[in-house]
Amino acid sequence: MTDSLFLRACRREPTGTTPIWLMRQAGRYMPEYRAIRARHSMLDAIRTPELACEITLQPIRAFALDAAIIFADILPILIGMGLDLEFVKGEGPVITNPVRSPADADALRTPPAEENLPYTLDAIRLVRRELDGRVPLIGFSGAPFTLASYAIEGGGSKNHVRVKSFMLSEPDAWNRLMDKMATVVGDYLVAQAEAGAQALQVFDSWAGALSPADYRAHALPYARRVVERAQSTSVPVIYFGTDLNGMLPLLRETGADVIGVDWRIAIDDAWAQLGDGVAVQGNLDPVTLFAPWPQVQRRADDILARVAKRPGHIFNLGHGILPETPVDNVRRLVDYVHERSAAMEAS
Repeated sequence: MTDSLFLRACRREPTGTTPIWLMRQAGRYMPEYRAIRARHSMLDAIRTPELACEITLQPIRAFALDAAIIFADILPILIGMGLDLEFVKGEGPVITNPVRSPADADALRTPPAEENLPYTLDAIRLVRRELDGRVPLIGFSGAPFTLASYAIEGGGSKNHVRVKSFMLSEPDAWNRLMDKMATVVGDYLVAQAEAGAQALQVFDSWAGALSPADYRAHALPYARRVVERAQSTSVPVIYFGTDLNGMLPLLRETGADVIGVDWRIAIDDAWAQLGDGVAVQGNLDPVTLFAPWPQVQRRADDILARVAKRPGHIFNLGHGILPETPVDNVRRLVDYVHERSAAMEAS
Protein backbone atom coordinates (compact mmCIF):
# COMPACT_ATOMS: atom_id res chain seq x y z
CA MET A 1 0.00 0.00 0.00
CA THR A 2 3.04 2.29 -0.11
CA ASP A 3 2.12 3.23 -3.69
CA SER A 4 -1.39 4.52 -2.92
CA LEU A 5 -2.32 8.01 -4.14
CA PHE A 6 -2.78 9.21 -0.58
CA LEU A 7 0.53 7.92 0.77
CA ARG A 8 2.43 9.16 -2.28
CA ALA A 9 0.93 12.62 -1.76
CA CYS A 10 1.99 12.51 1.91
CA ARG A 11 5.53 12.01 0.62
CA ARG A 12 5.10 14.85 -1.92
CA GLU A 13 5.50 12.44 -4.81
CA PRO A 14 3.66 12.94 -8.14
CA THR A 15 0.27 11.21 -8.15
CA GLY A 16 -1.33 12.04 -11.50
CA THR A 17 -4.68 12.24 -9.71
CA THR A 18 -5.29 14.23 -6.52
CA PRO A 19 -6.21 11.95 -3.61
CA ILE A 20 -9.21 12.87 -1.50
CA TRP A 21 -10.55 11.86 1.88
CA LEU A 22 -12.81 13.87 4.18
CA MET A 23 -12.59 14.51 7.89
CA ARG A 24 -15.58 12.94 9.68
CA GLN A 25 -16.29 10.99 6.50
CA ALA A 26 -17.78 8.30 8.74
CA GLY A 27 -20.52 10.11 10.58
CA ARG A 28 -23.95 11.58 11.02
CA TYR A 29 -24.60 12.62 7.42
CA MET A 30 -24.76 8.93 6.38
CA PRO A 31 -28.03 7.03 6.92
CA GLU A 32 -26.05 3.85 7.61
CA TYR A 33 -24.26 5.55 10.49
CA ARG A 34 -27.46 6.99 11.94
CA ALA A 35 -28.99 3.52 11.90
CA ILE A 36 -26.17 2.20 14.09
CA ARG A 37 -26.25 5.20 16.42
CA ALA A 38 -30.00 4.74 16.90
CA ARG A 39 -29.11 1.51 18.71
CA HIS A 40 -25.76 2.36 20.29
CA SER A 41 -24.29 5.31 22.18
CA MET A 42 -21.21 7.11 20.91
CA LEU A 43 -18.95 5.53 23.51
CA ASP A 44 -20.45 2.08 22.90
CA ALA A 45 -19.80 2.40 19.17
CA ILE A 46 -16.20 3.45 19.80
CA ARG A 47 -15.61 0.74 22.41
CA THR A 48 -16.99 -2.10 20.27
CA PRO A 49 -14.35 -2.94 17.66
CA GLU A 50 -16.82 -4.58 15.30
CA LEU A 51 -19.05 -1.49 15.30
CA ALA A 52 -16.11 0.88 14.89
CA CYS A 53 -14.88 -1.24 12.00
CA GLU A 54 -18.28 -1.21 10.30
CA ILE A 55 -18.63 2.57 10.69
CA THR A 56 -15.10 3.12 9.34
CA LEU A 57 -15.92 1.09 6.24
CA GLN A 58 -19.29 2.71 5.48
CA PRO A 59 -17.92 5.68 3.49
CA ILE A 60 -15.32 3.47 1.78
CA ARG A 61 -18.13 1.33 0.42
CA ALA A 62 -20.19 4.37 -0.57
CA PHE A 63 -17.56 6.60 -2.20
CA ALA A 64 -14.28 6.30 -4.12
CA LEU A 65 -12.24 7.78 -1.26
CA ASP A 66 -8.47 7.36 -1.20
CA ALA A 67 -8.11 6.67 2.53
CA ALA A 68 -10.14 5.39 5.46
CA ILE A 69 -9.89 6.91 8.93
CA ILE A 70 -10.62 4.81 11.98
CA PHE A 71 -13.89 5.61 13.69
CA ALA A 72 -12.96 6.88 17.14
CA ASP A 73 -12.85 10.16 19.05
CA ILE A 74 -10.03 12.22 20.50
CA LEU A 75 -11.44 12.26 24.05
CA PRO A 76 -11.67 8.63 25.29
CA ILE A 77 -7.91 8.71 25.87
CA LEU A 78 -8.74 10.93 28.89
CA ILE A 79 -10.86 8.23 30.52
CA GLY A 80 -7.89 6.02 31.24
CA MET A 81 -6.08 9.03 32.67
CA GLY A 82 -8.76 9.32 35.34
CA LEU A 83 -11.36 11.70 33.87
CA ASP A 84 -15.06 10.87 33.66
CA LEU A 85 -16.33 11.48 30.12
CA GLU A 86 -19.89 11.47 28.86
CA PHE A 87 -21.33 12.39 25.46
CA VAL A 88 -24.51 14.28 26.28
CA LYS A 89 -27.13 14.60 23.56
CA GLY A 90 -27.44 18.20 22.43
CA GLU A 91 -24.42 19.25 24.46
CA GLY A 92 -21.50 17.13 23.29
CA PRO A 93 -18.66 15.82 25.45
CA VAL A 94 -18.80 16.58 29.17
CA ILE A 95 -16.08 15.81 31.71
CA THR A 96 -17.62 15.70 35.16
CA ASN A 97 -14.35 15.85 37.14
CA PRO A 98 -12.26 18.38 35.18
CA VAL A 99 -8.72 19.44 36.03
CA ARG A 100 -8.96 22.66 38.02
CA SER A 101 -5.83 22.60 40.20
CA PRO A 102 -2.21 21.45 40.12
CA ALA A 103 -3.21 18.55 42.37
CA ASP A 104 -5.83 17.47 39.83
CA ALA A 105 -3.21 17.53 37.08
CA ASP A 106 -0.74 15.57 39.16
CA ALA A 107 -3.36 12.91 39.90
CA LEU A 108 -3.79 12.02 36.23
CA ARG A 109 -2.39 8.67 35.15
CA THR A 110 -0.44 7.82 31.97
CA PRO A 111 -1.52 4.26 31.15
CA PRO A 112 -0.08 2.52 28.07
CA ALA A 113 -2.27 2.60 24.98
CA GLU A 114 -2.94 -1.15 24.99
CA GLU A 115 -4.45 -0.75 28.45
CA ASN A 116 -6.17 2.59 27.85
CA LEU A 117 -7.66 2.17 24.35
CA PRO A 118 -7.49 -1.53 23.42
CA TYR A 119 -10.81 -1.35 21.58
CA THR A 120 -9.57 1.22 19.04
CA LEU A 121 -6.39 -0.76 18.45
CA ASP A 122 -8.51 -3.88 17.90
CA ALA A 123 -10.74 -1.91 15.51
CA ILE A 124 -7.67 -0.86 13.51
CA ARG A 125 -6.64 -4.50 13.18
CA LEU A 126 -10.14 -5.45 12.02
CA VAL A 127 -10.34 -2.63 9.49
CA ARG A 128 -6.94 -3.46 7.99
CA ARG A 129 -8.09 -7.03 7.40
CA GLU A 130 -11.39 -5.89 5.90
CA LEU A 131 -9.77 -3.27 3.65
CA ASP A 132 -7.37 -5.91 2.31
CA GLY A 133 -5.17 -3.25 0.72
CA ARG A 134 -7.99 -1.34 -0.99
CA VAL A 135 -7.03 2.01 0.58
CA PRO A 136 -4.72 3.04 3.45
CA LEU A 137 -6.04 3.47 6.98
CA ILE A 138 -5.45 6.65 8.99
CA GLY A 139 -5.22 6.60 12.78
CA PHE A 140 -5.43 9.75 14.88
CA SER A 141 -5.27 11.45 18.25
CA GLY A 142 -5.95 14.80 19.76
CA ALA A 143 -2.88 16.97 20.31
CA PRO A 144 -1.64 17.60 23.87
CA PHE A 145 -2.92 21.19 23.98
CA THR A 146 -6.40 20.30 22.75
CA LEU A 147 -6.70 17.37 25.17
CA ALA A 148 -5.48 19.52 28.05
CA SER A 149 -8.06 22.12 27.08
CA TYR A 150 -10.93 19.65 27.26
CA ALA A 151 -9.58 18.27 30.53
CA ILE A 152 -9.53 21.73 32.13
CA GLU A 153 -12.64 23.27 30.56
CA GLY A 154 -14.70 20.12 31.13
CA GLY A 155 -16.23 20.33 27.64
CA GLY A 156 -16.61 22.80 24.82
CA SER A 157 -15.61 26.42 25.30
CA LYS A 158 -15.95 29.71 23.41
CA ASN A 159 -13.31 31.77 25.17
CA HIS A 160 -11.06 29.09 26.71
CA VAL A 161 -10.82 31.13 29.89
CA ARG A 162 -10.08 28.25 32.24
CA VAL A 163 -7.39 26.59 30.16
CA LYS A 164 -5.53 29.79 29.36
CA SER A 165 -5.81 30.99 32.94
CA PHE A 166 -4.37 27.69 34.18
CA MET A 167 -1.60 27.85 31.58
CA LEU A 168 -0.58 31.36 32.63
CA SER A 169 -1.12 31.15 36.38
CA GLU A 170 0.25 27.65 36.99
CA PRO A 171 3.15 27.29 34.54
CA ASP A 172 4.87 24.44 36.37
CA ALA A 173 1.65 22.44 36.72
CA TRP A 174 0.84 23.23 33.09
CA ASN A 175 4.14 21.75 31.97
CA ARG A 176 3.58 18.65 34.08
CA LEU A 177 0.09 18.27 32.61
CA MET A 178 1.33 18.72 29.05
CA ASP A 179 4.13 16.25 29.65
CA LYS A 180 1.54 13.66 30.63
CA MET A 181 -0.60 14.48 27.60
CA ALA A 182 2.39 14.18 25.27
CA THR A 183 3.31 10.83 26.81
CA VAL A 184 -0.12 9.23 26.36
CA VAL A 185 -0.64 10.74 22.89
CA GLY A 186 2.78 9.65 21.66
CA ASP A 187 2.30 6.12 22.97
CA TYR A 188 -1.19 5.95 21.45
CA LEU A 189 -0.02 7.07 18.01
CA VAL A 190 2.79 4.53 18.01
CA ALA A 191 0.39 1.78 19.10
CA GLN A 192 -2.01 2.67 16.28
CA ALA A 193 0.77 2.38 13.72
CA GLU A 194 1.85 -0.93 15.21
CA ALA A 195 -1.77 -2.14 15.01
CA GLY A 196 -1.87 -1.28 11.30
CA ALA A 197 -2.56 2.43 10.78
CA GLN A 198 -0.62 3.58 7.70
CA ALA A 199 -0.78 7.31 8.45
CA LEU A 200 -1.51 9.30 11.60
CA GLN A 201 -3.30 12.61 12.06
CA VAL A 202 -2.88 14.87 15.09
CA PHE A 203 -5.92 17.08 15.70
CA ASP A 204 -5.12 20.34 17.50
CA SER A 205 -8.67 21.61 17.32
CA TRP A 206 -8.35 24.31 19.96
CA ALA A 207 -4.82 25.59 19.39
CA GLY A 208 -6.25 28.47 17.37
CA ALA A 209 -7.39 30.01 20.66
CA LEU A 210 -3.74 30.85 21.42
CA SER A 211 -1.64 33.78 20.32
CA PRO A 212 1.45 32.84 18.28
CA ALA A 213 3.67 33.58 21.28
CA ASP A 214 1.61 31.37 23.59
CA TYR A 215 1.42 28.63 20.96
CA ARG A 216 5.20 28.64 20.59
CA ALA A 217 5.83 28.62 24.34
CA HIS A 218 3.04 26.41 25.67
CA ALA A 219 1.81 24.09 22.89
CA LEU A 220 4.37 23.73 20.10
CA PRO A 221 7.05 21.85 22.10
CA TYR A 222 4.54 19.15 22.98
CA ALA A 223 3.07 18.99 19.49
CA ARG A 224 6.58 18.56 18.10
CA ARG A 225 7.26 15.83 20.63
CA VAL A 226 4.24 13.72 19.65
CA VAL A 227 4.91 14.22 15.93
CA GLU A 228 8.48 13.01 16.39
CA ARG A 229 7.27 10.03 18.41
CA ALA A 230 4.73 9.12 15.74
CA GLN A 231 7.30 9.49 12.97
CA SER A 232 9.48 6.92 14.72
CA THR A 233 7.08 4.36 13.21
CA SER A 234 7.98 5.52 9.66
CA VAL A 235 4.37 6.38 8.76
CA PRO A 236 3.47 9.91 7.57
CA VAL A 237 2.05 12.30 10.13
CA ILE A 238 -0.57 15.00 9.45
CA TYR A 239 -1.04 17.95 11.80
CA PHE A 240 -4.34 19.82 11.62
CA GLY A 241 -6.03 22.56 13.57
CA THR A 242 -8.51 25.36 12.90
CA ASP A 243 -7.99 29.13 13.18
CA LEU A 244 -4.24 28.67 12.89
CA ASN A 245 -3.65 30.58 9.67
CA GLY A 246 -1.95 33.42 11.52
CA MET A 247 0.89 31.13 12.56
CA LEU A 248 1.43 28.68 9.70
CA PRO A 249 5.23 28.97 9.85
CA LEU A 250 5.01 27.81 13.46
CA LEU A 251 2.98 24.77 12.39
CA ARG A 252 5.83 23.84 10.08
CA GLU A 253 7.98 23.61 13.20
CA THR A 254 5.91 20.66 14.41
CA GLY A 255 7.88 18.64 11.87
CA ALA A 256 4.73 17.00 10.48
CA ASP A 257 4.90 15.56 6.97
CA VAL A 258 1.54 17.10 6.06
CA ILE A 259 -0.13 20.26 7.36
CA GLY A 260 -3.91 20.46 7.15
CA VAL A 261 -5.34 23.94 6.63
CA ASP A 262 -8.86 25.20 7.16
CA TRP A 263 -10.97 27.17 4.67
CA ARG A 264 -10.19 30.61 6.07
CA ILE A 265 -7.15 31.03 3.83
CA ALA A 266 -6.50 30.39 0.15
CA ILE A 267 -4.58 27.14 -0.12
CA ASP A 268 -1.81 28.62 -2.28
CA ASP A 269 -1.27 31.41 0.27
CA ALA A 270 -1.10 28.79 3.04
CA TRP A 271 1.42 26.70 1.12
CA ALA A 272 3.56 29.75 0.40
CA GLN A 273 3.76 30.45 4.14
CA LEU A 274 4.51 26.82 4.95
CA GLY A 275 7.24 26.62 2.34
CA ASP A 276 8.69 23.68 0.47
CA GLY A 277 9.25 20.28 1.98
CA VAL A 278 5.77 19.78 3.40
CA ALA A 279 2.57 18.40 1.90
CA VAL A 280 -0.72 20.28 2.36
CA GLN A 281 -4.20 18.92 3.05
CA GLY A 282 -7.40 20.85 2.46
CA ASN A 283 -9.32 23.01 2.28
CA LEU A 284 -12.94 23.23 1.04
CA ASP A 285 -15.38 24.95 3.42
CA PRO A 286 -17.60 22.11 4.72
CA VAL A 287 -20.70 24.28 4.26
CA THR A 288 -19.99 24.36 0.52
CA LEU A 289 -21.38 20.83 0.33
CA PHE A 290 -24.85 22.21 1.17
CA ALA A 291 -24.77 24.40 -1.97
CA PRO A 292 -26.05 23.51 -5.44
CA TRP A 293 -23.60 21.29 -7.29
CA PRO A 294 -22.30 24.00 -9.69
CA GLN A 295 -21.15 26.03 -6.66
CA VAL A 296 -19.39 23.01 -5.18
CA GLN A 297 -17.74 22.32 -8.51
CA ARG A 298 -16.50 25.89 -8.92
CA ARG A 299 -14.95 25.94 -5.47
CA ALA A 300 -13.28 22.58 -6.00
CA ASP A 301 -11.93 23.94 -9.30
CA ASP A 302 -10.52 26.96 -7.51
CA ILE A 303 -8.62 24.84 -4.98
CA LEU A 304 -7.21 22.56 -7.69
CA ALA A 305 -6.21 25.55 -9.80
CA ARG A 306 -4.44 27.21 -6.90
CA VAL A 307 -2.50 24.04 -6.18
CA ALA A 308 -1.60 23.94 -9.90
CA LYS A 309 -0.62 20.25 -9.97
CA ARG A 310 2.01 20.74 -7.24
CA PRO A 311 2.95 17.36 -5.75
CA GLY A 312 1.87 16.85 -2.18
CA HIS A 313 -1.74 18.03 -2.21
CA ILE A 314 -4.42 15.95 -0.48
CA PHE A 315 -7.91 17.27 -1.12
CA ASN A 316 -10.02 17.50 2.01
CA LEU A 317 -12.43 19.80 3.76
CA GLY A 318 -11.21 22.60 6.00
CA HIS A 319 -12.94 20.79 8.89
CA GLY A 320 -15.19 17.76 9.31
CA ILE A 321 -18.31 16.95 7.30
CA LEU A 322 -21.34 18.51 8.95
CA PRO A 323 -24.53 16.62 9.88
CA GLU A 324 -27.23 16.76 7.21
CA THR A 325 -24.67 17.22 4.42
CA PRO A 326 -26.24 15.96 1.17
CA VAL A 327 -24.76 12.54 0.50
CA ASP A 328 -24.95 13.01 -3.27
CA ASN A 329 -22.74 16.10 -3.10
CA VAL A 330 -20.14 14.10 -1.19
CA ARG A 331 -20.18 11.40 -3.86
CA ARG A 332 -19.98 13.92 -6.70
CA LEU A 333 -17.15 15.85 -5.05
CA VAL A 334 -15.02 12.73 -4.59
CA ASP A 335 -15.52 11.67 -8.20
CA TYR A 336 -15.04 15.18 -9.54
CA VAL A 337 -11.74 15.79 -7.73
CA HIS A 338 -10.37 12.60 -9.29
CA GLU A 339 -11.65 13.38 -12.77
CA ARG A 340 -10.73 17.07 -12.82
CA SER A 341 -7.27 16.65 -11.33
CA ALA A 342 -6.44 13.83 -13.75
CA ALA A 343 -7.56 16.01 -16.67
CA MET A 344 -5.45 18.91 -15.39
CA GLU A 345 -2.43 16.66 -15.01
CA ALA A 346 -2.82 15.40 -18.57
CA SER A 347 -3.16 18.89 -20.06
